[in-house]
Amino acid sequence: MTERDWLAEQFEARRGRLRGVAYRMLGSLSEADDAVQEAWIRLSRTDADAVENLDGWLTTVVARVSLNMLRSRRTRREEPLVRLPEPIIDRADGVDPEHEALIADSVGLAMLVVLETLSPPERVAFVLHDIFGLPFDEIARVLDRSPEATRQLASRARRRVQGEKIVPDADLRAQRRAVDAFLAAARDGDFQGLLEILDPDVVLRVDFGPESESMEVRGAETVAGQAASFGQIGLVIRPALVNGVAGAVSTLDGEPFSVGALTVRGGKIVEIDILADPARLRQLDLTILDD
Repeated sequence: MTERDWLAEQFEARRGRLRGVAYRMLGSLSEADDAVQEAWIRLSRTDADAVENLDGWLTTVVARVSLNMLRSRRTRREEPLVRLPEPIIDRADGVDPEHEALIADSVGLAMLVVLETLSPPERVAFVLHDIFGLPFDEIARVLDRSPEATRQLASRARRRVQGEKIVPDADLRAQRRAVDAFLAAARDGDFQGLLEILDPDVVLRVDFGPESESMEVRGAETVAGQAASFGQIGLVIRPALVNGVAGAVSTLDGEPFSVGALTVRGGKIVEIDILADPARLRQLDLTILDD
């Protein structure tokens, strides 16, 4: 086996984890794949004998590439007011093994939505330390800051994350019951039924894409009104798992209309995140839901 073959084998063994790191930082599978591929290109051009800790070296490279992507995204300022991350969609009866590394550690869509609100350095510091357990001195080298400054970045990000209701009930069956009750009430225009399943402080976010004004509304009555109106336009709704939590994929006249993840805590829906950007929906592989 040549040195390049050995490197390729070692890299492939780590690809899933690296993709998970990049996805949490970027909220985009395509960008995550680009970051991982860039890490391979750099590794293939590096003297393997000079790499003492391959796991750490690759994670650092992916983190730096992801950080540059986040900064470039902020500079372009082309994202809509509400930008939802790219969802990971599975059948309602279980998660595809290839997706498990991407949605582990309770990193659902609701968590990624909060991460989108952080500055790029805060996001990198939080993901690397709080999710992947890297020490601050290593993260400091990625961010080109002192370990103490890096610790403060992660602390600010942690307070922001902990201030949101983003960790769902663990029981998927209980999640499904709540989501099914919500969808049934929306379909029937049952305003009272919607109020009973929604948390009083529920938040609804809908990403319609750059061509339309996206939406963020809060409060059970306002969200119930929006849900009741969507329930009357003739959508065909299929249950699904979206980033590991109960959700749904809807179509209209045979075309994808939306993908939604609903966060359930204490039997109540506390957050609804819906991707309804036609261009981004067309890029999703929904064949996994086919019978």
